[in-house]
Amino acid sequence: MENRKVFMNRQNNLLQLEEHLYPLVDVSHPNVFRNLFPYDEVPKIAFNDRIVPHNFPEEIWITDTTFRDGQQSRAPYTTDQIVTIYDYLHRLGGPKGIIRQSEFFLYSKKDRDAVYKCMERGYEFPEVTSWIRASKKDFELVKEIGMKETGILVSCSDYHIFYKMKMTRREALNHYLSVVRECLETGIAPRCHFEDITRSDIHGFVIPFCMELMKLGEEYRIPVKIRACDTMGYGVNFSGAVIPRSVQGIIYGLLTHGGVPSALIEWHGHNDFYKAVTNSTTAWLYGACGVNCSLFGIGERTGNTPLEAMVFEYAQLKGTLDGMDTTVITELAEYFTKEIGYKIPPRTPFVGKNFNVTRAGIHADGLLKNEEIYNIFDTEKFLNRPVLVSVSNTSGLAGIAHWINTYFKLKGANAVDKNDPVVIKIKEWVDEEYESGRVTVITDDELIAVIDKVKAGLSKEDTVI
Repeated sequence: MENRKVFMNRQNNLLQLEEHLYPLVDVSHPNVFRNLFPYDEVPKIAFNDRIVPHNFPEEIWITDTTFRDGQQSRAPYTTDQIVTIYDYLHRLGGPKGIIRQSEFFLYSKKDRDAVYKCMERGYEFPEVTSWIRASKKDFELVKEIGMKETGILVSCSDYHIFYKMKMTRREALNHYLSVVRECLETGIAPRCHFEDITRSDIHGFVIPFCMELMKLGEEYRIPVKIRACDTMGYGVNFSGAVIPRSVQGIIYGLLTHGGVPSALIEWHGHNDFYKAVTNSTTAWLYGACGVNCSLFGIGERTGNTPLEAMVFEYAQLKGTLDGMDTTVITELAEYFTKEIGYKIPPRTPFVGKNFNVTRAGIHADGLLKNEEIYNIFDTEKFLNRPVLVSVSNTSGLAGIAHWINTYFKLKGANAVDKNDPVVIKIKEWVDEEYESGRVTVITDDELIAVIDKVKAGLSKEDTVI
């Protein structure tokens, strides 16, 4: 201990004792953390109550994998679709480029055509990056196209090293370092995708690997990024949880022990245990500048972290959207639905058909009095999606009145209330429909037809519609 250096930590202005080095722990048998991941039982979340301090970077951003991980789990996009979506991402990210990068495959002519067309747009953000096989030929292809950065798969759990790659940790480490060096030799910045990090030996493999990568970055004077990939969605954000499942523990280890700066750390989460969004937010809070996402969470198995979710997480953490145009999210949802044919589950936050639609009469009554009571924020302002009420047997007079006001854009003195004669007549018709055995929601077209019929039987003074 007497040989360890004392230095000033400029982030918190406290003297710190230099961390001891973490050498590679080369094992003869894989450590698959069977105590945490018994395959014939549900995985376990264990705690040791080692608390990690918040370390929120001054600047955070989003990166996109819609055209890479997102495209691995669905029919490939056409070149035109990719370019259109890329244009939307540029608008959504705003003038500060909060959506910092978007990664592409380079394997097919279609993919390369899309890359060329996106690069021709000349946008600073999102920067076009790639994901390639770890080969000299592919590195040259990246350089030829004119990209500055590429992703490289470097699986880091013993599940992958021993069972898939049939290597030891030392063999895997040497192989990866030789591949990264080849990439650096071509002048391309590598983004190392630490696959399956939430089942890996953090101190015995991940941290010593990071230390070697940082040395290579210094040697070539090219930044080497670390993407922490929660490939199976095992990450948890609970304070005091043990690594390798602890998100904050992983980020702390990369920063403090691995020597990786925040700007070079990116979190890539999957949603197998419904934790993709909270884990990504946690990665931000504890020191990662980047979170990697796909539009609507489209990705392998249960999907990736939804990009649109992290836009609103950003706003909540920073207190500002920093110029991001969130109405583009609704345009993207409509494009995916109408032009691509993708079916967004109706209750998906921010983009689902029913995300801000209420059916309960008591909720509709509250909305009619003040929409803040049952709406998360001004969805008309931020998403061009006014809060709606769907009319059914539970809507009541208030629900019908709210539907009319929303559909016909009636506000202030022009808005109808639940005592309006038209509302009362429509309620009588709705009750008759369900008393006759109807089980489906009333459609907009049906309501308009009934309104026209009711209005025809009333004098003009009786209603404002």
